[in-house]
This record gives sequence, structure tokens and C-alpha cells, in this order.
Amino acid sequence: MTTLGNTARALLAAAVLGVSGLPAMAADTLRVGWTTSDSAQDPYAIMAHNLQAELEARLPGKFDVQMFPNNQLGDEKQMLEGLQYGTLDVGIITNAAIANLDPAFQLNDMPFLFADEAQAHTVLDGEVGQEVLGKLSGRGMVGLGFAEGGFRHMINNTRPVTSPEDVKGVKFRTMQNPVFIGMFSSLGGNPTPMAWSETFTAAQQGTIDGLEIPLAVISANNYPEVTKYLSLTKHTYSALGVMASERMFNKLSEDEQAAFRDAATAAIEKQRAQVAEASAALVQHLQDAGMTVNDIDDPAAFRAQVAPVYNEFKGAIGEALFNKALATVQG
Repeated sequence: MTTLGNTARALLAAAVLGVSGLPAMAADTLRVGWTTSDSAQDPYAIMAHNLQAELEARLPGKFDVQMFPNNQLGDEKQMLEGLQYGTLDVGIITNAAIANLDPAFQLNDMPFLFADEAQAHTVLDGEVGQEVLGKLSGRGMVGLGFAEGGFRHMINNTRPVTSPEDVKGVKFRTMQNPVFIGMFSSLGGNPTPMAWSETFTAAQQGTIDGLEIPLAVISANNYPEVTKYLSLTKHTYSALGVMASERMFNKLSEDEQAAFRDAATAAIEKQRAQVAEASAALVQHLQDAGMTVNDIDDPAAFRAQVAPVYNEFKGAIGEALFNKALATVQG
């Protein structure tokens, strides 16, 4: 056996010991998952990478962040289960999917609730948003906040949507969420619940006529290749729940938990600004990619048409919470 010299022994010691002279701690693996692409324009991906940067700034060397985009860890239902079981550490989850766990989250998906992004931020960052996130207590998850998916718009291959009548008879893919199903039903459409992973092929093959998603997701996932019309209906604000596994979170010290929350808040603020900056450019990009783009004629006509959705879901959401949100956006 070869005997190590003094220099070799010193190098070996330096590799195993930190600057304090104590054994260096290995970084904790932090698995971050979402269902869409890992592109620079995708709002889910932007949030994931911002969180990675903000965590490193506040807890340097603490985490080895591993990214799992594109349904690598399953669809959103499976990722929510992964958060509960601790097999996923952080998920960036579409609000409507979270609403399947607790109906209070349906509030965020009410059609035409928010007039603009600033109004949505006021509600989601304030008392209403905190009360909604608090519904996750005891479900194995910690709600860290809501990132921005942007307003959702309708894309399809049948006709431009300029009035509620244009939705009639069109087969739109929706999430498996009663609010979205109810909205398209009230407009006379044919809502077709479908997993995100199946949607592109369904649009390509004509199994569905269209779907409704934010601009950035249309672009990042190549929907101009399979859909013709983009109607800027702005019907629902897309909130993205930033969720941590309670099993992971509870292993952190109180200071680390506070730093983790601060990192998520900072990452959300940065992500929202980046998504907003990209929106105008995205409309032009989608036109250049061959989509026919139009605004709707009368938003009030759409709001009137979907009014039954408010009445249907107010009780499940919680009337007091629902009225608090309405007072915020109308006040």
C-alpha cells in the first residue's frame, strides 16, 4: 500500500473538511417539478429557475436543485401526490389542479374576476390569498405563493371568438376542473377534460378543436403549429401555485424556513415582472408564427353569460371568502 505524503494528506483533508475544520455537509437534493417545457419563455420554468437562484442567494450551498419539467414526474395530480408523500419537494402547479384538493382554490379561476394583473396580485398576495393557501394545512403541503401564468386565452381551429356565440359547439380542451367545465358549458361550448400531456396531439389530430392557455404557454409549447385562431378573451387569470412538500419543509430549521419563504416571494415577484414584459412581444411572435389574432367585442357580454358559474361555486368556495375577494376587486 502506498503511503500518502504530507501534501497528499493535506489535499485529502481539504476535500473532506470545510473552512471551519468540520466535515463539509453534502447539499440536500431539492426536486422541482412542473408539466410544461423548460424554456426561457415558459412561466413555470421561469419560476423554477428564479427560485433556484433566490434559494442559493439566501441559503448558499444548502440545496442541489434538480429540475423536472415536461411531466417527467407525472401530471399535476401525480405531482400533488408526490408533494404529499415527499417524493417531490417543490411543485409549480396550475391553480385549477390544486382546486381538486380544496374548492377554495376555485376562487382564483372564476371567469372574468380580475380586470388586470395588478388586481390579481392584490388579491393573491393579501388576506384572501393567504386564507386560500392556508387550506393546504394538514394536507402534506406548504403553499408559498402564486406565480403568474398570465391571463388565459382561447385558441382553436374553428373560428375566431369575438362574442359568446362564437364558442357554441366548439370542442375546447379544459382541465379536469368544474369551474372551467362550467364556464365553457355556459358559453355553449363543448368542454373536453384532458390531461395536458395528451393535448398537443389531440389538437394536431382534430380530436379537439382548441383549448385555452396563457400566451407564454401557447408559444413555448408550439401551439401555432396545430391551431389557427388566437382570441384574446382574457377570461381567467392563471395563478400558478408554488408548493413545497411539508416533509421537506419541516426538516428545515425555523431560520431556513423563513429564508425559503423569502426566496419564494422574491422569485414570484421577479417572475411576474418577466412574464408581463414578455406578453406584448408574445402576441407579435404568435402572429408572425401564422396565428390569426383578435380581441373580443364586448367583455361584459361574456361576463353576463358566465354569471351562473359564480352562483354555482360561491357556496363551495365559501361565501365569506368569495365576497371578500369581490369587495377587493370592486373597491
